Amino acid sequence: MNYLTEPLDFRINRNSFSCGKPMLDNYFWHQAKQDVSKKLSACFVLTDKETNNIKGFYTLSSNSISNHSVPKSFGKRFPKSYLSIPTILLGRLAIDENYQGKGLGKILLIDALKRCYDTSTVIGAFAVIVDPLDKEADCFYTKYGYIKLPGSGKMFLPINTILQLFE
Repeated sequence: MNYLTEPLDFRINRNSFSCGKPMLDNYFWHQAKQDVSKKLSACFVLTDKETNNIKGFYTLSSNSISNHSVPKSFGKRFPKSYLSIPTILLGRLAIDENYQGKGLGKILLIDALKRCYDTSTVIGAFAVIVDPLDKEADCFYTKYGYIKLPGSGKMFLPINTILQLFE
């Protein structure tokens, strides 16, 4: 499977992007470039090839979660010596208002999960973590099989579940 997205090219005009959520818009306009430059996250964009407008974006970065925060049905597999479990953080995912309601959120999520799966074949990663911004995002991730981490607003999707999508 080829990726539908490409790494953020800073020559592309980010200012025309707006998903309608100020926190995500401001991040994309003002912080994404710095985070990528400092290797704090990677940002991938889906562009409209005719207009060169950005339809949507997502960010990925390395992450870890406490061994104790994983539900017992998953955590019992980990050695007790592991205090934290390596994961990948899908930090932000947003669709421009002009392209919302067309299934692009699902497409970007699949693209992100494919990148995460491919990464997990060369470095250790137990799951992909998300921290939904609001109830709408929580419902979105729940619909695609994400599981709540007890005691936090975060959710996870095990790499072994993602593996079933791509093998």
